[in-house]
Amino acid sequence: MGFEENLLFYLTFAAYGIASLLYISYVGTKNAVTAKVAFYIVVFGVVVNTAAMLLRGYIGGYVPLSNGYEFLLAFSWGIAFVYLVTEWKYKVPITGAFVIPIAWLLLAYVAILMPVEYKVARPLMPALQSNWLTYHVITAQFGYGAFAFSFGAGIMYLIKERAINLGIKSGLAAKLPSLETLDQLGYRLIAVGFPLLSLCIITGAIWAEYAWGRYWSWDPKETWSLITWLVYAVYLHARFTYGWRGKKAAILAIIGFIAVLFTFFGVNYFLSGLHSYA
Repeated sequence: MGFEENLLFYLTFAAYGIASLLYISYVGTKNAVTAKVAFYIVVFGVVVNTAAMLLRGYIGGYVPLSNGYEFLLAFSWGIAFVYLVTEWKYKVPITGAFVIPIAWLLLAYVAILMPVEYKVARPLMPALQSNWLTYHVITAQFGYGAFAFSFGAGIMYLIKERAINLGIKSGLAAKLPSLETLDQLGYRLIAVGFPLLSLCIITGAIWAEYAWGRYWSWDPKETWSLITWLVYAVYLHARFTYGWRGKKAAILAIIGFIAVLFTFFGVNYFLSGLHSYA
């Protein structure tokens, strides 16, 4: 990676890190200026994150969504972008303390643990030379961003509910939004993410048919994508059919995002298969 690519990456890394710290400090201070500054730092982070992806595309000569480094850049962008849109719409800045650190941690993995050779742009292998791959990863990018937010809302719900059950009326839990607000936020983000995940799986199957001559191979990545889809399908089905709200829904939202993370990290690094390049 050249100087410009490294500069844009570390600017993004720093922006999400500083914004995370500001949002965490906002939890304690409830200072509106702190939340506003954090919001604009996330906006800056999304801008340089976008520039980093565009520069990688220019250098590589392809849409930069073909290896682990490029996908984590896109994954972080998706989380930060979905956060900005949700924060702009619902005005709950405290959620930034639970969502933006996820984007930062993904980039921290790249900065600290990912081998240098995994970050370098390489000529695309034949299986990746398809526009369906672009559609496949872009839908994952936005869908995973929505699921990351629902994960944060689920964590906040459990903290708040436990404090209420214990009769605690001060501290972190007292500063979180109401249980109803957190439940609705988690649901709405999953309602956005689920159709995107469905499109991700469908476009991935079409791409697989072009690349390997079959729509589905029960490759570990495909299998875990299906498991993730089933977790969110159960969430929505149980909500509509059995009226699941509150704690059960929050736990399912958390399990769903853990499945998302395993689909990327667990499958890529612990299981072998057709997606081992990702």
